[in-house]
Amino acid sequence: MFLAAAGGGVPPESTQQALGYPSLFLLVLLGALVPVVPTGALVSSAAVVAFHQTAPFSLAVVFVVAAFAAFAGDLALYWLGRRGMRSRNGSRWLETIRERAPEERLVQAQRKLSDHGIAVLTLSRLVPAGRIPVMLACLLARMPLRDFARGDAPACLAWAGTYQLIGILGGSLFPRPWEGVAAAVGLTVVISAGPGVWRRVRRVASPDGTS
Repeated sequence: MFLAAAGGGVPPESTQQALGYPSLFLLVLLGALVPVVPTGALVSSAAVVAFHQTAPFSLAVVFVVAAFAAFAGDLALYWLGRRGMRSRNGSRWLETIRERAPEERLVQAQRKLSDHGIAVLTLSRLVPAGRIPVMLACLLARMPLRDFARGDAPACLAWAGTYQLIGILGGSLFPRPWEGVAAAVGLTVVISAGPGVWRRVRRVASPDGTS
C-alpha cells in the first residue's frame, strides 16, 4: 500500500491492499521488537495512501492493523524480557532493552510507574523514546504480563490513532499520495527527533553540562 505510493506506476487498489496490510503488520511488529524501524512513519504513510483510496474502511483497517501489530510486538518483547529477567545469564533481548533505556530516562520511568501505576504505559508510546524505558521499568518491577497488556492496549490504540491523524493531515494537504507520504514522514521524523535534539541543546547551553 504505502510502498506503492512512492513508485511510478500505481497498481490497483486491491493489489495495494493485498500487499500493503500484511506488510504494514509485519513491519510494525518488527519495529516493536527491534526499535530501529520508524514505525510511526510507516503508519502515517499507510494512512496517506488509504486516505486517497476509494475503498471503504481503508483507514479503519490501517488503524486496526497498526494497533494490533504494535500490541503484539510489545507483548512479545516484554515476554522475552521477562524470560531474560528469570534467566541467570540474562538474554539478548533483555540486553537490547537495557541498552536503549538511558539511566536518566529509566529513573524517570520508574518514578512515574511508582506514582501512577500502569497508567504511565498509555503515555509511553506517545512520548518519543518513551516506550523502552517504561517497559524496562515494568520489567524491573516484576509486573505480570497480564497487567502490562492491560496498560499497553490503550497505549497502542492511542499511538496508532495519533500517527494515522498525521497521515490523514498529509493526505488532505497534497493531491498526490507520494507528496502526502513525504510530508507525513518528515513530520514524524521531526516529532521523533525533536525532544532528543532539544535535550542536547540544553546540555550544551547549560554551564555545568547538565539539563
